[in-house]
Amino acid sequence: MDAFRKGLRWVFLTVEGWLDLCFPERWNPLRNLGALGFFYLWVVTVSGIYVYIFYDTGAAEAYLSVEAMTHEQRYAGGIMRSLHRYASDGMVLFMAVHTLRELAFDRYRGPRWFTWVTGVPIMALVFVCGITGYWLVWDKLAQYVAIATAEWLDVLPIFGSPIARNFLTPQNLEPRFFTLLMFLHIAVPLILLLVLWIHLQRVSRPRMHAPRGLAMGSFAMLLALSLVKPALSQGPADLGQVPSVVGLDWFYLVLYPLIDVWSPQGMWGVLGALLLMLTALPWMPPMRRAPPALVGLDNCNGCTRCAVDCPMAAITMAPRSDGKPFEREAVVDPDLCVSCGLCAGACPTATPVRRVSAFVPGIDLQHLPLRDVRESFDRAGERLRGEGRVLVIGCDQSLRVRDLERDGVAAVSLPCIGMLPPSFIDYALSRGIADGVLVTGCRPGDCQCRLGVEWTEARLAGTRDPRLRDRVPRERVAVHWAAATERRDLERAVAGFAARLRGLEGASAAQHAAAARRAGGRG
Repeated sequence: MDAFRKGLRWVFLTVEGWLDLCFPERWNPLRNLGALGFFYLWVVTVSGIYVYIFYDTGAAEAYLSVEAMTHEQRYAGGIMRSLHRYASDGMVLFMAVHTLRELAFDRYRGPRWFTWVTGVPIMALVFVCGITGYWLVWDKLAQYVAIATAEWLDVLPIFGSPIARNFLTPQNLEPRFFTLLMFLHIAVPLILLLVLWIHLQRVSRPRMHAPRGLAMGSFAMLLALSLVKPALSQGPADLGQVPSVVGLDWFYLVLYPLIDVWSPQGMWGVLGALLLMLTALPWMPPMRRAPPALVGLDNCNGCTRCAVDCPMAAITMAPRSDGKPFEREAVVDPDLCVSCGLCAGACPTATPVRRVSAFVPGIDLQHLPLRDVRESFDRAGERLRGEGRVLVIGCDQSLRVRDLERDGVAAVSLPCIGMLPPSFIDYALSRGIADGVLVTGCRPGDCQCRLGVEWTEARLAGTRDPRLRDRVPRERVAVHWAAATERRDLERAVAGFAARLRGLEGASAAQHAAAARRAGGRG
C-alpha cells in the first residue's frame, strides 16, 4: 500500500507541476478539487431548478417536455439541460480525483478517518442522484437504466412486489411513478447536502469556494461544451421493445454493462465489497500516530492562537483549571490531533532565546519539543563552515532536506513547516548559527497539514501572529517551496541563496575596509 501511495503521489505532484505552468499557483485545478465539486453542485442545482419548472410527469409527457425544452428553447432550456448534465459528470470526475488525491497524500487515516468514511456515502448519494435523473428523461437510455436497476433492486427482500413489473407494458407505468422519481431526485440531493455538512465538521477552514477566475473559466468551459455538443435524448422509450443500442454516460453508468454480464446477486456482492473496502481503508493498515500536542499550563495564557491555527479543529478553549489569572486554557483532543506542530509554531511563548528558565512553551509536541529543535539548530551551526553558510529548514512531508547537507549547508526538518516559530529564524541569525536561513516545504496547496505553508508565509510577511521581527534582515531569509519531485529546483535555490549571502559578506567586508581607510585618512 505504501508503494502504491508513493507512486500515486508522484503522479499527482508531477501533473500539478505541469498545471502550474498553465495556471496561477492558487488556480491549479488539482488543488481545488473539493471547491470545484461544490461549485459544480451549485451549477447542477440552479440548472436543475430551471429544468424542473418545465418538466411534466407521465410516460409520454416526461419525454415530450424534455424535448420541448431542448429544441424549442434551445438557447435557454437546452443550455440549462446540457449544463445540468455536464456539471453532474464534472462532479463525479472531481469526486473521483479528489478521493485518489487524498489517498495519495495519506490524508485518510488516523484522525482523518472521519472525513474519509463520511465521504463514502457522499459518493453513493451522488450516483443515486445521477441515476434517478436519467430515469426522468424517459428515453431509450432511461428505459434501459430503469429496467436494469429495477431487476437489480428486486433481488433485495425489501419490496412487497417486484419493481420490474412497472415496466412490462406502458399501461403499468402510471404518472405517479414519475412524481415519485422527481421527489427522489430532489430529496436525495438534500440528504447529500446534510452529509456534506457532516463530512466537513472535523476540518478547520474548509475550502468550499474555488478561486473566482478558476470557477468562471470552468463554467465557460461547461457553457462552450453545452453549445458545441448539447445533451440530447436517445429517442422515446418504448416498453414494447427492448433497447438494443444505447449511448451510456460512463461517469454514472459505468457498472451497468456488468449487470448484463453478471447476476444481480453478483453485482450486489461486488458493490458491497467495494463500499466495505473503501470504508475500512483508513485501518488497512492503521496509521502509526505520534503523541498528541501537550499543553503546558504554566506558560499558557489562553491567547487562542493555537486553537485558531489548528488545521484539524483539535484544540478548543476551556475555562481555566489551574487558578491562574486567565480566562481560558487550551485543550487538545487526542483523537483529532495529527501532531503537525502548527500550534507550537503559533504559540507566543515559543521563543528560543530564553536561557534562564526551561524552554517549555504553552503548547508543544511530545515527540519533538521545541527545545530539541533549538538544540538541532545549535548542532547545525557547529557543522557549518566558510562564507555563505545556509541553514535549510524543511518539512518531513516533502523533500528530505538532510540530503542537501554539504560544506556550508546544514538542514533541520520538522513535522510540518508550520511548526517553525519565526523567532527561531531570528535566533539562527542573531546567534551566528548561519549567515542565512532558507525555509522550504510542500508546495502551496499540497501541505500535508493543509495550512502549514499558508500560515508560514503569513507569519514571515508579518500579517499573522507570531510575526518575524522587523530587526531580522530580510535579505538573509529565503523561501522556496518544493515538492518531492523538485529536488533539483531546491538545490539550485540553495546554491543561489548561498552565492547571494557570499555577495552580502563581500559587500560588508568592502564597506568595513572603506570605513577603515577613511578613519585612517582622518587620523
